[in-house]
Amino acid sequence: MAGQSGEGGLRFAVLGPVRAWHDGQELDLGTPLQRSILGMLLLREGHAVTPNEMIDAVWGEEAPPRALGALRTYVSRLRTVLEPGRPARSRPELLTSIGRGYALRLPDDALDLTRFERGVAHAEAARKAGRLAEAARELRAALALFEGEPLAGTVGPYAEHQRDRLIERRISVIETLMDVDLELGEHAKVVSELIALTAEHPLRERLRAQLMLAYYRCGRQGDALNVFTETREALIDELGIEPGPELTALHQRILAADPALAAPHRAEEDEEEEPPAADDEQPAALELPRPAQLPAAVSDFTGRKEVAGRLRTMLSAQPSAEGVPVAAISGIGGVGKTTLAVHVAHLLADVFPDGQLYADLRGYSEEPTAPESALGGFLRALGIPPDVIPDGLAERSALFRSILAERRILVLLDNARDAGQVTPLLPGSPGCAAIVTSRGKLADLPAARLIDLDVMEPDEALQLFAAVAGAERVSAEHGAAMDVVAACGFLPLAVRIVAARLAARPSWTVASLVPRLADEQRRLDELRVGNLAVEATFALGYGQLTPLQARAFRLLSLSNGPDISAGAAAAVLAADAFETEEVLESLVDASLLEAPAPGRYRFHDLLKLFARRALDRTERPQARTMALRRLLGFYLASAQSAHALAYEGSMISANLVVVGTGRTFSTVDEAVAWLIAEGDSLFATISQAASCARTSEHLLPAADLLVAMEPLLESGTHTREFDQSTRAVLAAARKNGDQGSELRSRYVLGRVLFAANRLKEAEEHFRIVHELSVARREKVVTGEVLNALAVVVGRQRRHTEALGLFDEAMRFYRDNDVPAGEALVLSYSARDHLGLGRPDDAIAAAEKGLAIFTEMGSGAGTARARYHLGIVLSRVGRLTEAVHHHAECLAFFRASKQRVWEQRVCSRLAETFIAAERYPDAVRHAEEALVVSRDIGHPYGEALSLTVLGKALRGLGSTTRSRDCLRRAFEIFTRLGAPEAGDLKVLLDSIPADEPGSRSGADSVVES
Repeated sequence: MAGQSGEGGLRFAVLGPVRAWHDGQELDLGTPLQRSILGMLLLREGHAVTPNEMIDAVWGEEAPPRALGALRTYVSRLRTVLEPGRPARSRPELLTSIGRGYALRLPDDALDLTRFERGVAHAEAARKAGRLAEAARELRAALALFEGEPLAGTVGPYAEHQRDRLIERRISVIETLMDVDLELGEHAKVVSELIALTAEHPLRERLRAQLMLAYYRCGRQGDALNVFTETREALIDELGIEPGPELTALHQRILAADPALAAPHRAEEDEEEEPPAADDEQPAALELPRPAQLPAAVSDFTGRKEVAGRLRTMLSAQPSAEGVPVAAISGIGGVGKTTLAVHVAHLLADVFPDGQLYADLRGYSEEPTAPESALGGFLRALGIPPDVIPDGLAERSALFRSILAERRILVLLDNARDAGQVTPLLPGSPGCAAIVTSRGKLADLPAARLIDLDVMEPDEALQLFAAVAGAERVSAEHGAAMDVVAACGFLPLAVRIVAARLAARPSWTVASLVPRLADEQRRLDELRVGNLAVEATFALGYGQLTPLQARAFRLLSLSNGPDISAGAAAAVLAADAFETEEVLESLVDASLLEAPAPGRYRFHDLLKLFARRALDRTERPQARTMALRRLLGFYLASAQSAHALAYEGSMISANLVVVGTGRTFSTVDEAVAWLIAEGDSLFATISQAASCARTSEHLLPAADLLVAMEPLLESGTHTREFDQSTRAVLAAARKNGDQGSELRSRYVLGRVLFAANRLKEAEEHFRIVHELSVARREKVVTGEVLNALAVVVGRQRRHTEALGLFDEAMRFYRDNDVPAGEALVLSYSARDHLGLGRPDDAIAAAEKGLAIFTEMGSGAGTARARYHLGIVLSRVGRLTEAVHHHAECLAFFRASKQRVWEQRVCSRLAETFIAAERYPDAVRHAEEALVVSRDIGHPYGEALSLTVLGKALRGLGSTTRSRDCLRRAFEIFTRLGAPEAGDLKVLLDSIPADEPGSRSGADSVVES
């Protein structure tokens, strides 16, 4: 990683992906937007940047309404990442606030771009002084700081502009380097480099001229002239211009064989570099053996091209004052660290002509190799007689470094335990390099470049499987082979084992392995062959853990979620946040956990199976049950906080049975974002609880969690998971005779069915919930289910019955002093007043509901009330007011990621614009509604969107497309059994097949 200096402190890189390191450890810089903000601050070199400049730079003309708030959040996160130890209320020292803006105060030489420009300046000075070799070295060292495309991973107009600038700057410096090399007489050396450069940049005349000159000085006049011909053709074809005067003049000089073009004859730059006179006495050089200790490379090495290339570049860099390149490869057992290290070491044999040293440090065995012992082996391999080798570690290490001075030797230290074991074994002089492999992350190893080796990509794993098992067998059963490597978690050792088993059994098919590996209880048993076993490999790392680490490793495997947050893990472990983070990070360092994002942790699939096996052997059933209950309690307490914020004034959150503490939130946006981020883990925990609950005490928290997750249902992101989890809890509740859990799960299931427009089923569940609530005198969802039942009945156009249910809900809310409930009833009932032809009553109810929510300060309630009032106003022709209310609530729903509501409002806005004959605006909002409904898998919403889109297109005169939209909407409504299908059939029948574009919009026939 060229951008990371070997020194301590903070280091930043922009000449490639935007990255940062602290004391050699790479920092997680977060999302592309967050990295873009950091990139801009880095390039401004300590100068203040205003928020408006940042917003324009990152978002450009597409800045969201809350861009300023998002910007402040990203700046706060960057401050936490860059100064993790800063006390909470102290002023930041690095990312500081200056006036209304921000500035990043960088330590000297912290930025790779700074070092690049300094190196170029030194090169220019050396060139002017006639020290061309020094200038070439400086330029190459500066160019080595580039690690791919500058500012990779950043977004926005500013990043694009700066990326182009830095790319151009790099090419310009390369051109200068080529000039210097040509002045040094290195024309033969640079020909191949210039061929590649001109192929990459075919229209840069300076590079073409350099290649022509290099060819000419190599005696290849014909090739030089061909370059000019190709360049001229390319310029004419691409730009319509002739070559410039400099290139044309060089062409003429080559044709004339100008003597001035000959290679320069240079004197030595320094007298000290002149070879000694023949008669000077020279000391006899010590002839040392050339060690070649590397293990044999595997013949079927597969994949890893990117990381192998990175290692080769890093380790083959020209010797410099920056020190010895050290690559520290870490990763879980079986991920292929040693295989990769040995493979790369063999590829570098020519780079290290004086030999390769290898030692297995046995870091995870009962008796790790002592550094003194490893050094003794190295010294003997280097030809030092045993009786001369000193006894002490410090003396052996010093002798080892002395012998390696002025030599180019690669040292491979395999299976290291820690930095203390490795440090004495490292070379000390530039020209040598070292590769270290370890399960743990050797973050404290001085100057090491840390490489965390992940499992293989699916295609790589499949290639390895085919290489071992036989390509023909695998290609014949490609699908089954992919299932096999996926069951192996793409772990190279596991893939190699099952492939070897298959190769040894010609009668087996690839498909026969799939059921063997599908059983999670036996999967680890299947992953063994001969002396190789995945479980034994994992056991080596597990055996090194402290009792506290081992307990955490076991208990965290209880969760079925894809990952777990630090807060949830603290609940599982019954520990405080600081202690939990410390033990989790130690497991990450040991490569037994992964940290995919700050504050989140996960297992590799096979490691989780190993941890659960250890859990079953070690922890009592009661301890496992209590840990799961603590996890469920944390999720329920957090979701309750989210629900109370999203539905301010609702009775639900106050009536949930919460045991334990969880997260709290300051805004609705934050609460809904947490529910979305944790959604998969929440559903996994609910299903887990439903599968093992035997009593109401165990099941009720899972049912309450489903209810508390109601804001997530409005987001539309997890409809399928809601359906599956509610049915699982309902089945468990009925099996256990748990009516409390039954009424809660039926309420949520009714909401899911209503969202899918399965109105009859939803009504059935809501009626059962109401009966159970009355019978048990439970108030948790009584008012909400009456309101929901009324909406379902009203959707079926039984408006009088719906108003009766609304009246019953109103009495309940008034008896229990719940103003938010009263406002909810008023807002929703307005639609049924309208359905009965009572527009004045509808407007009065909707306005009163909005007034109550506004007085309460409920953002969510106010948004819903505006939605219903907007519908009523649109229907009575007060179109401008309707648009105002819908635009206001749309902003809220989009900010809080409630996409179901977003789709509804967009559809309503489209209807209002149709009534106002603003057809382009109607089309735009209808198409937005259609996109959202398809994104969240909402067929009823899709049909609504298609309906209004069809009407808007008809108003624009796009008859064919209009009929197509209306016909598709009719098909969806018919499939769903929605009453809107009949209305659409009437509308479609009324449109003649050859109707010209109509400019009148029909009345709306849809409700949501």
